[in-house]
Amino acid sequence: MERLEIQRIEKEKWLQLEEKDLGRRNEELDELNLLEGCFPEAERLKHDTRLLSQWKHYIQCDGSPDPSISQEINTFISLWREETNETFEEVIAKSKLVLNLIEKLKLILLETPPYDLQDKNIIQYRGSILQLQELLQLKFNVATEILLRQASTLADLDSGNMEKIIRDENVTLYVWANLKKNPRYRSVRFSGTQIGFEIPRILATSDIALRLLHTHYDHVSPLHPVLTPVPKEERTSTVTELVRDEVKNVEEAISKEDQEETKQQESGSNIILEEEIKVEEQDDIEVQKILKEGLQKYTYPPETTEEFETENAFPPIEVTLEVHENVIFFEDPIVVRWDTEGKRWKTDGISKVSYNPEERLITFSLETFGPVTLIQDTHINMPYQSWELRPLGVNTVLLTVTTVFTEIQIQIKVPLVEMKAYRQMALLSSAFAFGWSKWNLLCNSTKVVVKVREHLTKEPMNPDWDLLMFSGDRAQRLKIDEDSQTFSEALKEETEFHSTLYHMVKDFASEEAMEKVSSSDCQFIDCVCQMLLSTRLLSYS
Repeated sequence: MERLEIQRIEKEKWLQLEEKDLGRRNEELDELNLLEGCFPEAERLKHDTRLLSQWKHYIQCDGSPDPSISQEINTFISLWREETNETFEEVIAKSKLVLNLIEKLKLILLETPPYDLQDKNIIQYRGSILQLQELLQLKFNVATEILLRQASTLADLDSGNMEKIIRDENVTLYVWANLKKNPRYRSVRFSGTQIGFEIPRILATSDIALRLLHTHYDHVSPLHPVLTPVPKEERTSTVTELVRDEVKNVEEAISKEDQEETKQQESGSNIILEEEIKVEEQDDIEVQKILKEGLQKYTYPPETTEEFETENAFPPIEVTLEVHENVIFFEDPIVVRWDTEGKRWKTDGISKVSYNPEERLITFSLETFGPVTLIQDTHINMPYQSWELRPLGVNTVLLTVTTVFTEIQIQIKVPLVEMKAYRQMALLSSAFAFGWSKWNLLCNSTKVVVKVREHLTKEPMNPDWDLLMFSGDRAQRLKIDEDSQTFSEALKEETEFHSTLYHMVKDFASEEAMEKVSSSDCQFIDCVCQMLLSTRLLSYS
């Protein structure tokens, strides 16, 4: 009887709280609706910011083009294409502007809402990105040749061969030219680095030059857009060899540059194979082999490779590269080369691969020159060790996948609840921390559970978390914590129901915290909300 009386009292109290919640629901929803006016306001501000950016560029008058205006960007490309005899340092300086223009175009494509972006604009912006990337690469190629004309003046005192390193925040160039043709100098390491290569004897006695171009930006992936994803690239590398017919008379070539240039354009037969190392990670990667006949012709795009492969076949070259510290491999990386004709990555032509994870060095031999890259399988977690798809209720399931490296649990729920939760979490994010709760997997399918605590300083006064459960139209503080043995929807003592997550948090928040929340910028709130919506933490954690 005593147990039944306790249950009756608890049920009566529950009904009273529900009635109180219903009585103030309209008031709380009206206040929330007023607060969520920041989201359309943020969209309006973003639109105004785009217009203001165009106006600022117009009044800036610094000579740089507006990449969104086809006439301006096309004029810029045409004028730069006509410039000749630029040094590598000059090209690097100009590349900063070019990379900035490319980044602006990418941001336009990324941030402009679909209703503000027409198909013709998308084609225009992508085309401009492609042209800028191709022209920048061409300029680096031409500047490398101009640098090689000074090979004898840059000769190393010990080896007698040219060795040159040019460093910049975006690009690092390594160039080596075989001036002495001493068969004993087959192993080359660039000064102060572990980057280098080992060439076969036939090349050690030949007139050759080799370039490694390390870039800290992605300038190749949009070149050949594809509809299907390719393995994630951790780094993109290309080793470029400059094989020249007349390197013997470097001094004579410099003094007679103007007279000889026309002859070289007509009769030169030279090959470029370049090494580009791309640090950024991309899902879709396209790298174009730069392989040209006649270095002085500056033809672009490159021509077919059959002549190189048949007439200029060399024994393998051994290359050593450093793997960037922000790249993680779960297993030894795979070295592949880009097949220009087949438009796909291939593993043939690469041998003797050795990876040192401690020193982050990878060494391999190249039999066929062209772009190469280090990859790991996107599906490295496959085959799955086990999996389970379990219903949790109406319109909700739990997918559990166990792999070699981890166990992943994905709960698919009612997206409307998530949407409301993310918007209100964003409203509160200036003064409150939110976190993952293990109970989110076990609660009812139409509800979500998160941890929350006030966070006004780097070290919060109260390190303890509260658990909130939200169904989209009702929020409550739970009595349980993360260390409880079983899940329960029982309310925490001295707490009530609220119609919104916002008002539930407001119930126990300090005045200082709510003042901070009310002063939050609408664009900041919108940014947090977009991040939460894109990651869907409540479903995929």
